[in-house]
Amino acid sequence: MADEPKKDRKRRGSERHSQVRWILSIFFITVLISGTFSFLSSEILESASLVGAFLVLLLIILIGIVFDLLGVAVTAADERPFHSMAARKVPGAQESIRLLRNAGKVASICNDVIGDICGVISGTAAAVIAIEAFSNYQTLAQTLLKLLLSALVAGLTVGGKACGKQLALNNSTAIVHMAGKVVYFIKKPFSHKK
Repeated sequence: MADEPKKDRKRRGSERHSQVRWILSIFFITVLISGTFSFLSSEILESASLVGAFLVLLLIILIGIVFDLLGVAVTAADERPFHSMAARKVPGAQESIRLLRNAGKVASICNDVIGDICGVISGTAAAVIAIEAFSNYQTLAQTLLKLLLSALVAGLTVGGKACGKQLALNNSTAIVHMAGKVVYFIKKPFSHKK
């Protein structure tokens, strides 16, 4: 009984260390992904036509919506169906279980890291498109068009995420299994069979 407080202190210290490590990891992952997305989108936007730039902008918004949907699905899904699938060796079942057992981290990466990065980059991309597309207009008209485009991007993002959340809540098992299959097929070439 005297060792109990010592064990609790050790466990709490280990949990704090794990949390600090996770926060630092997520910080560096965010910086890396954000820098990569920003660089790629700016390079593509600079060389793209107006229609191409709008398509890139829509793609960025769509990526944010899809990852937000996945983050919600992982927190809403039940692990039990995947155990049955794993017993039958269904591709992606084991990966789905891992996603669900790390739901907090997966949701944080999907919703907070990728979702927020896409939100920031889509806003920046909208501003770049507005400046390029409407540079010949007078200052007041240019400002109004920038505001209109920013509002449209915000509406598409928020509306898309609202639809995605409802879809994720209603189809969480199928969405998590689809994500598990993607992870499975990405891992497959790297796994070594005995």
